[in-house]
Formats: sequence, C-alpha cells, structure tokens
Amino acid sequence: MKGTILVVEDDATFRAFLETVLQDDGHQVQSAADGEKALRLLRQGSYDLVVSDLKLPGKSGLDLFRETRNDPAAPQFIFLTAYGKVGEAVAAIKEGAVDFLTKPLQDPEVLLRLVRHVIQEQLRERDYLSLKQCEAAGLPPEELIFAGQAMAPVRKLVHDVADTTANVLIFGESGTGKELVARTIHQLSSRRDAGFVALNCAAIPETLLESELFGHEKGAFTGAMQARQGKFELARGGTILLDEIGEMPLALQAKLLRVIQERVFERVGGTKEIKADVRLIAATNRNLREEVAERRFREDLYYRLNVFPLQLPPLRERIDAVPVLTRYFMQRFSLQSGKTLKGIEADALAALERYRWPGNIRELQNVMERAVILSRDKVVKTALPEEMLRKPEPDALDGRERLKSAEKEIIAEAIRKHGGNRRLAAEELGVSRRTLQYKLKDYGFLEES
Repeated sequence: MKGTILVVEDDATFRAFLETVLQDDGHQVQSAADGEKALRLLRQGSYDLVVSDLKLPGKSGLDLFRETRNDPAAPQFIFLTAYGKVGEAVAAIKEGAVDFLTKPLQDPEVLLRLVRHVIQEQLRERDYLSLKQCEAAGLPPEELIFAGQAMAPVRKLVHDVADTTANVLIFGESGTGKELVARTIHQLSSRRDAGFVALNCAAIPETLLESELFGHEKGAFTGAMQARQGKFELARGGTILLDEIGEMPLALQAKLLRVIQERVFERVGGTKEIKADVRLIAATNRNLREEVAERRFREDLYYRLNVFPLQLPPLRERIDAVPVLTRYFMQRFSLQSGKTLKGIEADALAALERYRWPGNIRELQNVMERAVILSRDKVVKTALPEEMLRKPEPDALDGRERLKSAEKEIIAEAIRKHGGNRRLAAEELGVSRRTLQYKLKDYGFLEES
C-alpha cells in the first residue's frame, strides 16, 4: 500500500528527514517549504496524502487544508504541530483532517503506521468506486478477466482479434469466464456501441431454440400470438454469443451455417429475408473435434466457427490468479451486503490456493459469497467449505504446486531463523528485499491490516 505524498515543512532539516523516512517506506514524496508552493503543487498534481506542519510562513497548514478540502480529488491531511498548538490540530480534525502528531517526532514508525493506514483506506475506497463502476458496466477490468500468467497469451489474442470481423470460437471448461472474454472482445471492437446478446444453447428447449435465434411471425406455431424478434435481430450491428454451441441440434446447425455463409435468415413461419449484421462468437466446454468425429456436430459448421480459436485455461492452471480474484469477489460481495471487510486471513487464502477448483471461477465466486456472509472483520478460514480445509496428499500436487510449496517453506524457515529480520533472510536466500517482500505477500505471510 504505497502512495504519493506531499510534505509541507519550513524547517529544511526536518523536511529532509520526513522525505527520507517516507521514501524508505516506498512512497513517492514531493516537498514544499511553505503553503503557497504547496498549493501550487496540489493544483498541478495528484496526491494521496499531505503531511504538513500547522505553522508555516505565510499561508498556514490549516489554510492550505481549508482551501483544498472541497475539491473532489483533495488528498487527506496529517498535521504536525508543536505541543502548544494541539488545540488548533484538534480543530482541524473536526473539520475533516485525518490526525495530527506532535513535534519533535520521537518515533518515525508512529508516522509510518498512520500513513500506511490512510493510504490503505484510500486505496480500498478507490477499489470500491472502481467496483461500483464495474458493476454498472457489467464487466470487470481486464486485469481481473485475464488474471494469472496463463491468461497473458489469451489477452493478447483477444486484442488482436477484437476489431476484426472474424468469427471466434472460445473453448474452456464451465466457469472459466468464456462469456466475459466474449464481452471483452465486443467492448474492444468497433461494434461496442451496439448490442451484445448472449444465448445459452443448452438452456433453451430444442423446439424453441430456432425461434429464440431467428424470431417468429404471428401464427407460426401454437401460442405464437404475435411476431417476435430473435437474438440475431436484437444483436443487429453488434455481437451475438452462442454459448454451449455444442448442444445445438444438427437440424438447427444447418440453418446457422446458412446464416454464416449468406448473412441472411428468415423468422420461423416467415419468408422475408433479414440481413444478419452481427459479429458471431461461439463458446463451448466440449471437444468439438470429437463431436465432429462422432457426427454430433457438423464439420462444415465447425470450420466456419473455428476461424479464430481461443482456449481458456481452467483455474487450477492459473492458481496465481486466485488471490486477485478472491479479493475482487470479497470486495464485490462486501459492497452488496453493506459490509466493510479489511481483507482475507492468510490461512484462508492458502487453503483457496491449494484447492483444485473443479468448478473454476464460478465455484470461487460462490465460495466467496458464502464466506463474506459468514465473516465479520475479515474473511476467515472457518468460513470456507470443509473440503477446502483438507490439505491434499503430496502425490496429488502437480510439479508447479510442489515447487511453490517447497519455496514457501524455505522462505518461512529463513524468516524464523533470523527472528523476522527480512534483510538478513533476503541475504541468506540470495534475493533482494523487494523480491522477498513480494514473495511474502504472494504466499500470504503478510496480512492486510
């Protein structure tokens, strides 16, 4: 949780001291010797936090705070003050400042703890705002959709194909995010301003599927009391996703093939040709090559759909995405339930990373919804299903997981050996402190406060 901080202090020695302390903690720091210069910097740039002396030459720290606090992008303020000016600092807090510390600053760690807390709360608030925007748009950020190293090649292919007219066929197990990838292709395409229409071919009875796709005229069949548009008409100018395309009956496959080839169709019971101005994306959890060999899927349709194939890996092959997705779902369901959870317990996250996820991301989403309901301050291990708390036998781990488990134990032993001193542990392991810090966070040794 690192931020951009403006230090405002007229004492050059103390100002340099504050800059050094904050920079060593990883923050980006700029400084000003008086309120006027600080105000110019605040108007020119973006800051997460201002650490300011109350008493400054000319414009005071309190004046600076009052002049900027109504700006929607205004940073938070922490004031530094001599003991005799505590009353002014308390007044500033009543007006909205975060806190104050008295000078001289005996223990820099007190300031760092306060700064980290403020930055973390700000970033958490930004996460919630971003999440609200995602919920409104119906599509998470790409960093979530393509989380995990195994999805990096998929993301590149999506960007390559998005603004073309090529048909796309997305392969992947149930719950791997095929519809989200299809929606991303649509949003990146020139058709983004038109509709995105999805149809699950497995969810519609065979007798009604043709009408769902192409619509029907009044009286076309019993119960057709009026004419109705199908998905191809509703998606005009946009994109249509045919999910679970492998479940489409053979007779209807032939009609879909004609639409792809001739770009026209008729409603059920109609004779008028309607132009099919749509981008076609299909998705399946089946092996369509095997379906073709077994004559359950038309070979000519397969090749028409499979112009640009995308294979989505299952979640068990992108375990490095679990922490990112877990926090996203935690925030999402916390927002929906009105809770404010601070994070996830290290043991709980470790259990989620060990699990094999047969239901993929959809299963993780369901697990996190339940866990948020059962948790109070943070997501805890006891809120997870029992099967996730059992450690798998060593033979059940693949090579990557065994390597990760071994590395985690080596790091833990080095930390224990040096009494928690990360610098000495990093030296023994032959890595930089930054690399060790990343590994500690990645393996769940560092909990969010």
